[in-house]
Amino acid sequence: MKLQVKKPIFAESASLFVNTISEYEDTVLLKKDHWVVDAKSLLGVLAVSLQPGQTVEFDVQGTNEEAIKQSLIEKDLFKEA
Repeated sequence: MKLQVKKPIFAESASLFVNTISEYEDTVLLKKDHWVVDAKSLLGVLAVSLQPGQTVEFDVQGTNEEAIKQSLIEKDLFKEA
C-alpha cells in the first residue's frame, strides 16, 4: 500500500508510528527511495527521515493491511496517496 506523509515523522511522531505498527503481529516493511526498513524499528524509521508530501510504500506481510492503513490515517500521520 502507498501512503503520503502528512507531518514530519520525528521523535514523538516516530514513536507513535512505531507503537501503532507494533500493535499488529504482521511484518511491515517501509520503503522509501532505496531504503527498506522494518516499520517496527524506531531507528529505521528515523533513518528514512519522512517529510510531509513524500509518498512511501508499506509491504505488509500478514492479514492486517487494511487495519494498519486505517490506524495510520486515524493517527493523522499519513493520508491516501
